[in-house]
Amino acid sequence: MTAPLTGYADRISVRAGETVAFKISSHGTGPFSASLVRIVCGDPNPAGTGPIFEDRSSVFAGRYPSKVQHARPGSYGIVEGAANIALPQAVSVEALIWPTLPADGPQTVISRRDPASGAGFALVLTPNGMTLEAGDARVAVGKPLRAHTWYRVWASADTSTGMLRVGQQPLKRAHAVDDEGDASLTAPTVVVEAAQPILIGAEAAKDRPAHRCFNGKIEAPAIAGIAAWDFARRIGSLEIEDTGPNGLHGRLVNLPTRAMKGANWTGDERDWKKAPYQYGAIHFHDDDLHDCGWEDSFSFTVPQGLKSGVYGMALSCGTHRDVIPFFVRPETGKPTSKVVYLASTFTYQVYTNFQRNLFNDAFRLRVAQWKAAPNNPDEHKDYGLATYNHHRDGSGVAYSSRLRPLLTWRPNFLALLDPRGSGLRHLPADSHLTAWLDKMGVDFDVVTDHDLHAEGKALLEPYKVVLTGAHPEYHTSNTLDALQDYIDDGGRLMYLGGNGFYWRVALSDKVPGAIEVRRTEGGIRTWAAEPGEYYHAFDGAYGGLWRRSDRPPQVLCGIGFTSQGTFWGDAYRRSSASRDNHHAWIFDGVKSDDVFGDYGFSGGGAAGFELDRLDKRQGSPLNAVVLASSGGHDRKNFVVVHEERLGFDTTITGETLDQLIRADMTYFEKPKGGAVFSVGSICYCGALPARGFDNDVSRLTFNVLNRFGELNRTWPL
Repeated sequence: MTAPLTGYADRISVRAGETVAFKISSHGTGPFSASLVRIVCGDPNPAGTGPIFEDRSSVFAGRYPSKVQHARPGSYGIVEGAANIALPQAVSVEALIWPTLPADGPQTVISRRDPASGAGFALVLTPNGMTLEAGDARVAVGKPLRAHTWYRVWASADTSTGMLRVGQQPLKRAHAVDDEGDASLTAPTVVVEAAQPILIGAEAAKDRPAHRCFNGKIEAPAIAGIAAWDFARRIGSLEIEDTGPNGLHGRLVNLPTRAMKGANWTGDERDWKKAPYQYGAIHFHDDDLHDCGWEDSFSFTVPQGLKSGVYGMALSCGTHRDVIPFFVRPETGKPTSKVVYLASTFTYQVYTNFQRNLFNDAFRLRVAQWKAAPNNPDEHKDYGLATYNHHRDGSGVAYSSRLRPLLTWRPNFLALLDPRGSGLRHLPADSHLTAWLDKMGVDFDVVTDHDLHAEGKALLEPYKVVLTGAHPEYHTSNTLDALQDYIDDGGRLMYLGGNGFYWRVALSDKVPGAIEVRRTEGGIRTWAAEPGEYYHAFDGAYGGLWRRSDRPPQVLCGIGFTSQGTFWGDAYRRSSASRDNHHAWIFDGVKSDDVFGDYGFSGGGAAGFELDRLDKRQGSPLNAVVLASSGGHDRKNFVVVHEERLGFDTTITGETLDQLIRADMTYFEKPKGGAVFSVGSICYCGALPARGFDNDVSRLTFNVLNRFGELNRTWPL
């Protein structure tokens, strides 16, 4: 179901003088309106500040014609140059396939058809086995294929004799299973010629680019004497290479998964770069989506002097509303503050359009009452999946693209029905921090993970302090290197979240707009990569937890992920270190002498959902001290994460498993003046706006920011 008003931007981060294009789908009968806003707070909870969008329509506003634009999921390969190739009188095709939904309706392996006339051919997987369609003629083997089993499939058509043949053979036979055979038919006329592109994993359609998309792996498709595609080549790209005589190279549409083990994988090598010939398969899905390819509706050029910050293009048409966020960076070499907020755009993108299957009547009622963001991916499934979802065939989603409507990446979007708070995640949850900075009167610049990946440490060097949001979970080696070097050279980091710096992701210039994750070995996860498929296609690096690559988060920020539970927050309890002469400044003006943070708009408390703790065995600096720890987490609702359980021995740690369920607020200093303050909880930023921002969490956070940023400010409330 398409949303009545939505869209996306071609960029998420821009500087003065740069242009961002907006691609809008509107079902309205009249034009839609667009105007610029600065997003201060994206929490629609009426018990708090409510949403705060500063009107910037004086900078940009306009009205534009409504037009419905559609997302077209389903991945395939297309060989456009084949439209100019004449097929022989007798044509023969073959491929290796590993179907995942063989009982589904028609799924095309390879085709060249004219969708208007029906001329051409298609080798198709059906519930009745492999089928050859040539013009109006059709022949089927009549034996179903097994799921997750490699087959050699083939077909031939002779236009001079009318003979059609089709066959299938499992590479490994199963006892008492009849799934091998062939079939033939002589048709009065056979029309295989069509001046059309060749499609692999789909076929052309009248009303959309392709349909009958394949679910499963395809390897080594070939047309005898014409083309032989080797998917083991150019793995890190969207290109498919033809090793045949005509050089019919093609491209992939909607980003099927590459670096997949093929029919000849032996298990002796798990790195595709060392044995690419064993990784010659591509996994296609009928719900893959990369670039919607929508037309531009309008564009906005950032004027000189526009303050760095989180902005949005607010859309309206009749009763329908949407806001498309983007980030305005400071001009190159011209920071406007000592403070920079690092927006966790890798994490936002990985979670984008997460279908949680929680959108029930009670949830809809709250959205309506709070006037929250109206479009939920549980209802609008056309816009692709998150990497926390499974494809329809049960395989995990390895890619997420920003070139589509990002329904969860919206201010005012409710992710959860939170009984004690707002139920925000990611960008709207991080707006608790930006609203707090605004309330404190602290100027700040904004940069994104994507910016940091591209530009490295130099991007952070002008700033005294870097702040993260509530959940900076996903990172590349570039971003971790930049942050570590920044701290080592005297920079200060305020890690204001939980479960940060946890998973490794990959980007590629050859695949614009996309991010890749391989869920390997351990970690809290909704799916696991198949054995032998642990290395990213984009950069060839080993995927999974940074901890598995010997870069646990404790090395960077002193603490690391230890426990996950429900969206329920609890309080912190101060340690003796918080009162000593070296650390007491952090708690200057804090009213509570012991317990604090039992409030907030994320689960009703500052410590909850996902928690980090200090662990010197994992690399926490020896001089790191715990200022406060959370407690009281319900053991029924919280679990110790998998990697912490592995080899856990109370005789070595001196702790029980239950004692690992805590958030450690931690502080340490570096030799060149660098320092790190970490809070260890996803719910922490949700406590900042509580009680009109005048609370102990707010005060101690201000104290650290004031010292780290060398702001020389007094408490403003």
